[in-house]
Amino acid sequence: MSVEKSPSKNGVFYVIATPIGNLSDISERAKQTLASVDCVYAEDTRHTGALCRRLGLNPKLYSLHEHNERDRVSEVLGKLQSGESVGLVSDAGTPLISDPGYRIVAACHQHGLGVSPVPGASSLIAALSVCGLPTDVFTFHGFLPAKSTARCKMLAELSDVPSTSVFFESKHRIVDALADVVDVLGEHRQLCLCRELTKVFETIISGSAAEVLAQTRGNDIWQKGEFVVVVGGARKEPAGMTPEVRRLLVDVAAEIPPKRAIAIVARHTGVDKKILYEYLVAQKNAR
Repeated sequence: MSVEKSPSKNGVFYVIATPIGNLSDISERAKQTLASVDCVYAEDTRHTGALCRRLGLNPKLYSLHEHNERDRVSEVLGKLQSGESVGLVSDAGTPLISDPGYRIVAACHQHGLGVSPVPGASSLIAALSVCGLPTDVFTFHGFLPAKSTARCKMLAELSDVPSTSVFFESKHRIVDALADVVDVLGEHRQLCLCRELTKVFETIISGSAAEVLAQTRGNDIWQKGEFVVVVGGARKEPAGMTPEVRRLLVDVAAEIPPKRAIAIVARHTGVDKKILYEYLVAQKNAR
């Protein structure tokens, strides 16, 4: 159901993005909206209250989190239907990105009530903008499963997916999660780890999964904070480049000059010499 933007007796539900770290990222429209709505629903009223005080604002705050969202739906709808305008914020960034709120938005659409985004900071989009991996197609998976078995199962389902994947991860599991990426997707899978985006100790590490794991494991400081993990998609193997052919090529090239190794493997497998050459070059660069 489409919602008209023209004035009506009903209020509007504003989904308001707040900074993910740097207070300067708050938009003028976000400040104006927080100042003008009748009340604001927040994931943590203490956190949002502190933010509002720093902005010189004092909105009426109500809690909205994963444990009470269902109970809040009728309450919010009632406020909107009585003409009040309502804001929604998360602890940081754009609401509803792995945060509560979608049930209320869905209910607003079902009842013909206005919903309006107040865009701004998002750790997901920020990470994608600096990851150096293809972003024309990507999939966001929220937080990886806490247990290694479930995490590996999820990663295995992505092993042949060609598009970029994005995850959130906590400081308690970041090293284990990166180790599982190496084990399941391979040490050469391209990866970008974004830590504490827009904050004082922002860190962005890019490279192979094995390289990123080694750097993170070797630095206690890099194991603290909030993380966005961006994983490159699976590369489509050229025709004929089976695991057996790759192993044969590497083994032969370790014993004789690469040019001769390529010629021998091409003669015995039928794989194009150019494909074999490009694979050896890629292996050398990866090392």
